[in-house]
Amino acid sequence: MRIYVLPCDGIGPEIIDASMGVLEAVNNKHNLGLTFDFDEIGFVSLKKYGTTLRDEVLEKARSYNGIILGTSSHMDYPPPEKGGRNPSAAFRVGLELYANVRPARSRAFLNKGARNMDLVIMREATEGFYPDRNMHKGWAELMPTPGMALSIRKITDHACERIARRSFELAMKRRKKVTAVHKANVFHVTDGLFLQEVRKVAKDFPDVELNEVIVDAMAAHLVRDPSRFDVIVATNFYGDILSDLASELSGSLGLAGSMMASDIACCAQAQHGSAPDIEGQDRANPTSMMLSVAMLLQWLADHHQAARFGKAASEIDAAVDRVLADPASRTRDLGGNLGCKTFGERVAAAVSSA
Repeated sequence: MRIYVLPCDGIGPEIIDASMGVLEAVNNKHNLGLTFDFDEIGFVSLKKYGTTLRDEVLEKARSYNGIILGTSSHMDYPPPEKGGRNPSAAFRVGLELYANVRPARSRAFLNKGARNMDLVIMREATEGFYPDRNMHKGWAELMPTPGMALSIRKITDHACERIARRSFELAMKRRKKVTAVHKANVFHVTDGLFLQEVRKVAKDFPDVELNEVIVDAMAAHLVRDPSRFDVIVATNFYGDILSDLASELSGSLGLAGSMMASDIACCAQAQHGSAPDIEGQDRANPTSMMLSVAMLLQWLADHHQAARFGKAASEIDAAVDRVLADPASRTRDLGGNLGCKTFGERVAAAVSSA
């Protein structure tokens, strides 16, 4: 199988390099037959081609079995008309990667963050309050007059239905509980449409318990007792915020695996940002990228009936935990002193020796 690797900006090249060592370890161990092609996006591409993301890169990505996407510093990009294209948004919309799957779990040995948490946030990723992805043409933020700004939110029944269905399907494999997050007490029409579609899908899954929680209350519940939640489904904006909260409750945002998937394609991408303040200093925690790569392998296992890919994914998860269990093998965000490169080498060694 062919994997397209796009390191991008900030710490992206570092965490991808560390993760590729782990991926090569399982590739060799389980004869996965993975091959890798690398390409340039982000600031490197902007300097070389005048755009952070060439159309041919996005089109080329369609021909691969999986994609590994690095972190982007899109807040620092020039305007879109000057080449500053957000790669994450472009991939999500261009490849219909509508399901941003973000697990969060506690690790007792870290003695940090929440206890007994094991949940997955299913974030719809192609519309919502994101002006770079909810118009066919143009930008969904406007300034009609000086001192007045408008932002347009798009919610469709189609997008709500498909993320809800994936959420209930996942819940059937877990603890059979779905929590729909909304603000329908204020956004009567848009969040009302979201809840309407979730409730429709729920009728097809009578064994799954559905709860509905207002987003501000949801933040409080996550802090107070995240163990009560299993699968959480939300529109783009709410899911983005809540998943960062849940990941920090797991011990660090650096522990947050994430994948973006459609029904036919999957992209691994660390949940956190590009952290340009520590770029090139070997200080990044590559765990999020490693766990995202493991999620990609599991997706390949599920969609290609390839059990060895699932075994490889499980071994990466287990190897990461074995390394993290040793306080001397932790990165700085977890109170240790290990660098990104050395951490990656230890996880790769743990995979090989398992």
